Amino acid sequence: MPDTAQVEVDGPLSRKWVVAVAREGATVRLSEAADKRLRAAREHVDALAAGTVPTYGVSTGFGALATRHIPPRSRAALQRSLIRSHAAGAGPAVEREVVRALMLLRLRTLATGHTGVRPETAHALAALLNAGIVPVVPEFGSLGCSGDLAPLAAIGLALLGEGEVLDAQGVRRPAAEALRANGIEAVVLAEKEGLALTNGTDGMLGMLVLALADLHRLLDVADLTAAMSVEALLGTDRVFAADLQALRPHPGQARSAERIRAALAGSEIVASHRSPDCNRVQDAYSLRCAPQVHGAARDTVAYAETVADRELASAIDNPVVLADGRLESNGNFHGAPVAYVLDFLAVPIADVASMAERRTDRMLDTARSHGLPAFLAADPGVDSGHMIAQYTQAGVVSELKRLAVPASVDSIPSSAMQEDHVSMGWSAARKLRRAVDGLTTVLAIEYLTAARALDLRAPLRPGPVTAAAVTLLRTVVPGPGPDRHLAPEIAAAEELIRSGALNEVLARSFAESGSGR
Repeated sequence: MPDTAQVEVDGPLSRKWVVAVAREGATVRLSEAADKRLRAAREHVDALAAGTVPTYGVSTGFGALATRHIPPRSRAALQRSLIRSHAAGAGPAVEREVVRALMLLRLRTLATGHTGVRPETAHALAALLNAGIVPVVPEFGSLGCSGDLAPLAAIGLALLGEGEVLDAQGVRRPAAEALRANGIEAVVLAEKEGLALTNGTDGMLGMLVLALADLHRLLDVADLTAAMSVEALLGTDRVFAADLQALRPHPGQARSAERIRAALAGSEIVASHRSPDCNRVQDAYSLRCAPQVHGAARDTVAYAETVADRELASAIDNPVVLADGRLESNGNFHGAPVAYVLDFLAVPIADVASMAERRTDRMLDTARSHGLPAFLAADPGVDSGHMIAQYTQAGVVSELKRLAVPASVDSIPSSAMQEDHVSMGWSAARKLRRAVDGLTTVLAIEYLTAARALDLRAPLRPGPVTAAAVTLLRTVVPGPGPDRHLAPEIAAAEELIRSGALNEVLARSFAESGSGR
């Protein structure tokens, strides 16, 4: 998507547009309808601020301090103090795309009119996004309840012209300086606005949406690398037949089986051992059951998408302004719905990676590789081939199993026991990002290994789809030969996967063959 794309913020956002703004540089604008909602809601907040009845977030303190009435002369200080005190994060700065997603999703909730912020405050947040200014958001500080408080407060701090940001060129500088350079006026917060800027699940939701986009790409790659390994190990394609898969009608399983079957179509290697003399009855589970595991992962992603889409249509704040002007407290800021699926996704990631590592190991073992040289080495003994690449896979898979332990089952009470149950959804999101990176590495090593094994099956040729994948890899990594420095080759294969280049080659190859959509 070009950098000039613009997203109108008005109502539910699609996952596609979140990725466009967060990752691809799209700009935003608030619709006229959103402006109208903001003005109407603000009138209700102003009326409550002028009244004598204490109202949480308008004329009281926050959290366990909600019993303290705040006089009008101190309310601007109250909102400013909220942002400053809540911007209490620690650790390394989170990634630019995560912060942009966080900003966009908070803007989307502001635009619903349920938070009660002034239009100029929402427009200032949009201006930050469009200027490419990214507040520095430390990794630790959110418990995933009462919203992603510390991360969102870091965004609010930048709106005040305080703290540090990265500008559009990635240079770290004071927020006030970056705002001035882009003609953006620092915000002076009015009643309710500090709370509205911080009380949302936007960080964990943004990371969920980004992970879902990555997993669509990675699961397609996993089907391909599985097919390459089946081919290299002289496995059968008959187990992937549509009528066999239909006996267990999970949609993800059917899709993965179709893609593996299509990737193996036209393979001379597969055809070479279809004769009646083949004495192999069944392939190992890591080959035969790939559609069942990959398909279950696809179905898990599909469920997570339903949760993400519901959240992208939600207005998360506390208290909220309702259509009749009431300002009501609620518990919608609790991150449990998002936290659970963030944790859930880490489980199939670990399992898909574990199965890929088992296939890689089979290609390196002469007892199970059906004629391939030990460790795919050019001169086994002198050369070690891909022996230690599999060690790297094993180390990453072990880490992925640890990352599959759920964060959302933990809860540490906070705010003097007022906030006595929290979701830990931000933590679940952070570990999911690491899991996605780990799966990328594991699949890259299977891709490297299977491509080398297919080259060693010459003169028999692989199928058109798997051959296209090998050809792409050979543009950055040489074919079989004496031992070389392997780490750069793993990194090069990772980049082909991470950039989407491998998926583009797959899409073209499947289109030409008319299958494996």
